[in-house]
Amino acid sequence: MGTVGEKMKALGAVGGGGAPVPVVCSSVRNHRFRVSFSSSSPSPGPKTVEQVGIGALKSDYKPGVFDDLFLKLFRNKLVQEVGWDSKKAGYDGLIEVANRLMMKGTTNSDTVEAAVRILRSLFPPYLLELYKMLIAPIGGGKIAAMMVARVTVLTCQWLMGPCKVNSVDLPDGTSCSSGVYVERCKYLEESKCVGICTHTCKFPTQTFFKDHMGVPLLMEPNFADYSCQFKFGVLPPRDDTIVKEPCLEACPNAKQRRMVARNIDITACPKT
Repeated sequence: MGTVGEKMKALGAVGGGGAPVPVVCSSVRNHRFRVSFSSSSPSPGPKTVEQVGIGALKSDYKPGVFDDLFLKLFRNKLVQEVGWDSKKAGYDGLIEVANRLMMKGTTNSDTVEAAVRILRSLFPPYLLELYKMLIAPIGGGKIAAMMVARVTVLTCQWLMGPCKVNSVDLPDGTSCSSGVYVERCKYLEESKCVGICTHTCKFPTQTFFKDHMGVPLLMEPNFADYSCQFKFGVLPPRDDTIVKEPCLEACPNAKQRRMVARNIDITACPKT
C-alpha cells in the first residue's frame, strides 16, 4: 500500500529530503520554467510500438484492493449503458464492453454522450453540482483543477496505469500543478484503437469535467508511445486535429475492415 510519505510524494506534497512543499501555482507570466512536485526522469523520444515492442513496454502497475473495486464499479456502469457484458473477466472484459459501446453508437456524438452518462453515474447525486458551484470558482478555478488532478492520480491508475501530477501552462500565462502525466495508458494499450481512446475516453472526459464539474480539461494522447497528458484548467481547441489520426496498425477494428476490403488502403479510424 505504501507509506503516508510515499503517497504524499505521489501527490506532489513532499519535496526532496521529506520537507513539505506548498502546492501553489506559479504567477510568473510567459516564463518557460516549470515546477513539478513529482520526481521524474528525462523521457526518451517517442517510439512506435513496432520499434520498441508491445511486450517490453507493458505497464508493470499492480492493482490493489480498491483498484479492483473501482474496476468492478466502472464495468457495472458500462454494462448497464451498453446492455451487454463480456464473458471475459477483469480488464480484458472491460475492454470488450468498451468496444461494444463504441460500436453501438450510431454516431460519434452518441458514443460520447453515452460515455458521459457513465461518468456521471459514478458520483452521488448533487455532488457534481455542489463541486461546480462551490469549489470550481475558487481562485479562478485553479484550486479545483489541482484537486481533480490529485484525485485522478489516486483513483484512476487501475484504468490508465502509472501516472503523476505535473505542472502545465495555463491560458493566462501562468503555470500550475494541475496536470496529470500518464506514462503509458493501459486503456489505449489494451484497446489498440484510436476511436475507443477518443470517443469513449478523451472527448467524454473533457466534456464531463467542463460541463458537470466546472473544470476545463484538455487531454493529449500520444499514439506513438501511448502516453497521455491531462491539462486541467485548459480548454480543448474547437477543432481538435486528433480526429484526423489514422488507425493504429494493431487496431482490431481496422484489421477486420482490411480483411473485408483487401484491395483498399484503409488508414482512417472507423470512429473518427
